Amino acid sequence: MSLWMIIPVILPVFTLTGIWVVYAMAVYNQHVCPVNNWLYNESCEEQLPFQRGPVLCCSLDNIPLISKCGTLPPESCFFSLICSTGSFMVMLIVLLYYAHVIEKHQNCVLNTASLSTRWICAAGLIMVGNFQVDFAKVLHYVGAGVAFPSSMLFVCIQSALTYRLAKTQ
Repeated sequence: MSLWMIIPVILPVFTLTGIWVVYAMAVYNQHVCPVNNWLYNESCEEQLPFQRGPVLCCSLDNIPLISKCGTLPPESCFFSLICSTGSFMVMLIVLLYYAHVIEKHQNCVLNTASLSTRWICAAGLIMVGNFQVDFAKVLHYVGAGVAFPSSMLFVCIQSALTYRLAKTQ
């Protein structure tokens, strides 16, 4: 068994674990409210970082969205690391798959389109991770606007490519 086969398994384990670690860090540092506190009160007297006690008054600004959890240090550093490393792993996996398809079958336009869309998605994910939503909102949303549609396009292209490869065998 080649070690390259482990990379597609490591990617979701690494990214999902990383997202939960970022969430835990944000809750611990009181940058967001915990998920179990869904009784948000918009008329909080104190900002979240200045509140003490087990029950915090949470506003709509403290909902634990993925981008919101990775906004402030130290969790922003870890969020950037997770997104950048995950993007690199995605680029590596897609390049290996591209080479595999060329090796087993001839090169085709769908294979090149699959490679291109996934690399564009990875570039968008790097932007999402490195430009925090509270400090560089436009760049963060541009990255998300690139990453999500290109990943949907990748899934469609990959489905067509898989169908074509299965038909030719």
